[in-house]
Amino acid sequence: MVPVAIAVADPSHVSEARQGAQRIARALELDETQVGRVALLATEAVSNLLRHGGGGTFSAAPLSSGGSLGVEMLAIDSGRGMRDFADSARDGVTTSTTPGTGLGAIGRLSDEFDVHTAEGGGTILRMVVWNRVPAPGAPYAVGAVLVPKSGESACGDAWAMASHDDGVTFMVADGLGHGPEASRASAMAMEVLHANPAFPAIRLLDLAHAKLRPTRGAAIAVMRHDRRAGEVAFAGIGNIAATVVTGESRRAMVSHNGIVGHNVHKSEEYRYPWPRGSLLVAHSDGLESHWDLAGLPGIAMRHPSVIAAALFRRYTRKRDDVVVLVAREAS
Repeated sequence: MVPVAIAVADPSHVSEARQGAQRIARALELDETQVGRVALLATEAVSNLLRHGGGGTFSAAPLSSGGSLGVEMLAIDSGRGMRDFADSARDGVTTSTTPGTGLGAIGRLSDEFDVHTAEGGGTILRMVVWNRVPAPGAPYAVGAVLVPKSGESACGDAWAMASHDDGVTFMVADGLGHGPEASRASAMAMEVLHANPAFPAIRLLDLAHAKLRPTRGAAIAVMRHDRRAGEVAFAGIGNIAATVVTGESRRAMVSHNGIVGHNVHKSEEYRYPWPRGSLLVAHSDGLESHWDLAGLPGIAMRHPSVIAAALFRRYTRKRDDVVVLVAREAS
């Protein structure tokens, strides 16, 4: 199922966002009331981006958790942020000449709602509608932003996760170039993970190298977490960056040069500690490499999707596909 990502700049994007989010909700077989809530949230969020946020980015993607299915929507504005969030959250409040329904109403329509705002730092909304609320106790909180290069209909980047007996494996890929052929290469890499979720990281990378030979190739990183050991086994080729963030410290993982599917001169697996409560951040080169969570006060404690959105908002290069994946092991 293809996620939706829209650079919001004019009123036509309201209906485009609504239709895209509804399409995901119907594909997940949410009931009509739930589909209607998804449509209302997408409409209001994108309208607010245009009215108050100077435009921005809207995304919608499918979610699954313990058998529950849902739609996650992110609204990432280009504005200055809110000076007084509590006041802006009241119904009827607006800073434009049109009536406002308030963020409070958006929150009530959502099964999960999160907002991050800072004056001068913009606003990010996270809204989720589930077919049924998931049971508590999920072992990981995971979020991502996936946005194609401006003017492209398909994103050449991709990410996926798959559970195994010891934990979970993440894969992030950046198909060479842009557009449908880059997207095809990345999607084929994700198929390798889904078909072999228990395999070691280095084995998955080797299988992807064989599978991607008929494609233009990709940069790929595989991160296999062992919960009992508290470690991540990492294998990477190309420009996917992966980092463990613990408080103010960062530990980057080592990726080798090459193109998976074509030129791989050296592939190795390395192990890194991933302390519980720390963040795992992986991204393509559509994001600047010198990002810093310290420049986003309070963001590290938010939902991983909000963290990924904040990194995208502040550090995107704006001339490439971009994927930002953030994960945190549950305490």
